[in-house]
Amino acid sequence: MPIQSSFFHQPKVLDESIIAYHRLQGVNENMSGCNEFESHITHEIYFFEEGECQYLIENRIYELEPGDIILLDGLTLHKSNTLSPDTYVRSVIHFSPAWLESMLPIVGIPNLLDPFQKLNNCILRTKLDASGQYVAKKIKWISKQLEAIDQEYRRNRKVNVILESELKLEFLQLLLYIYKMSECEYLGIKQKKSEKKQHAENIASWINQHYSEKITLERIAKELNLNKYYVSHVFKEVTGFTVMQYVMECRLIQVKYLLEMRPDLSLEEIFTATGFESGAHFSRFFKDKMGMTPTSYRKKKYRQKLD
Repeated sequence: MPIQSSFFHQPKVLDESIIAYHRLQGVNENMSGCNEFESHITHEIYFFEEGECQYLIENRIYELEPGDIILLDGLTLHKSNTLSPDTYVRSVIHFSPAWLESMLPIVGIPNLLDPFQKLNNCILRTKLDASGQYVAKKIKWISKQLEAIDQEYRRNRKVNVILESELKLEFLQLLLYIYKMSECEYLGIKQKKSEKKQHAENIASWINQHYSEKITLERIAKELNLNKYYVSHVFKEVTGFTVMQYVMECRLIQVKYLLEMRPDLSLEEIFTATGFESGAHFSRFFKDKMGMTPTSYRKKKYRQKLD
């Protein structure tokens, strides 16, 4: 049975390393670890199971088909948009590359993560063939294994290393399979784009280039030679989000990246470089979205690197 849209993620012991959901149904906007409009410095495997869905990846919009697999690098803004949440079903894995670092040289394929890092957030179109079904079954197994590991942890207060090793081996098999798929005919999706979809992509592309500046609907409309009311309407219709929500999420991605990767920058330098008009607005927005202050987020990421 698919998980209903009221489902909330229950924290598990390996959440910092890997999270898996099998056959999620509906739009789960409040679910930790699986937000519908997000970026996260982890990699993601998204498997579209059923329904209708348009998927925004940075400034491109795709009409998904059941069996489509999206490989995301974790630094690119992405969002699903469906007009029929009750029939929208997908399976998802988020994982930290650091969790696998020690194993990649051992298996002899140090570039196993290339499909996530070098293929520009690609889509593999399986049409639910044998390859697509294999990926779906692996995600289901991984989800169940994470449940077993968590149950064992709750009983004994320690991670069962055998169960985690089994998990890593199965997950490496999945990554290897995806690696082989990315080298053959599954890549490359050609689709006709409506005028509205093309305009929405142009708007997203312009925002990605200018999010650190002062942005208004009037400016976007003037730059793209469009009516400002049309800009607002078409972007919301195609992507499911308002123009300013998209602007703020673009800023948030860069803020998270700078907090984690540029410890030499002060908070003032970060919020100034990413388009926030004041430190108060920056801190308030970040805490509302992330559930912690920018300083706490930076400290948390620093501790994770030391672990």
